[in-house]
Amino acid sequence: MRSKVYSSAAEAVVDITDGATLAVGGFGLCGIPDRLIEAIAQSSATNLEVFSNNCGVDGVGLGVLLCLGRIRRVTASYVGENKEFARQYLAGELEVELTPQGTLAERLRAGGAGIPAFFTPAGVGSPVSDGGLPWRYAEDGSVAVASPPKEVREFAGKRYVLEESINADFALVHALRGDTDGNLVFNKTAMNFNPLAAMAGRITIAQVEELVAPGEIDPAAVHLAGVFVQRIVHTGPQHKKIEKRTVRGPQGPAQ
Repeated sequence: MRSKVYSSAAEAVVDITDGATLAVGGFGLCGIPDRLIEAIAQSSATNLEVFSNNCGVDGVGLGVLLCLGRIRRVTASYVGENKEFARQYLAGELEVELTPQGTLAERLRAGGAGIPAFFTPAGVGSPVSDGGLPWRYAEDGSVAVASPPKEVREFAGKRYVLEESINADFALVHALRGDTDGNLVFNKTAMNFNPLAAMAGRITIAQVEELVAPGEIDPAAVHLAGVFVQRIVHTGPQHKKIEKRTVRGPQGPAQ
């Protein structure tokens, strides 16, 4: 049986090719699989479809692939920190499906659990359920592709919208610690969407800051079981970038 440990990020992502779908962990720039993203940027893979809470910021995280024009479509819940994202979307260069954050989380989890779809009250009575959200604009500013209406059903007197689960060709995640069997431990809030993204990937690639032998992680401390992880890259410590740095002057408020 082949070892799950790969010698480099480039080796781990080598078969991510044109048109691949990617579930990517992270929230803002917290817990992002930056080394794996950089390795994809060094490859020729393009026309990618991404499922992630957000798309990084300009030139950082998924923003690297975005600036290179490698991403065709994004399903996300928050995109407000990336000017290039907004430019590409409004120019008709990028297709965007916005979805409520909790719905996105459950769509990823459901995909990993083998659940094809589920009903949720989030978005009922809005364009999320009724359709008409602009997924892609035309060059003249008109809506080229709009979201379709979704099935709405009533349970116990309350309406719910049907949401389909997410499965991706690959998942990219970041963990604080992992063993060579793929069991992962995440660092506090850096856990965020990482376990859910990992569950949704048919092939899940984890970059870990610390790699240990099987048995060195207390089973009770494991956040994600190795059954969900197919490839591991030991990258060493991650140096998190700050989205918006604020400082307080000696007398005045934060600037």
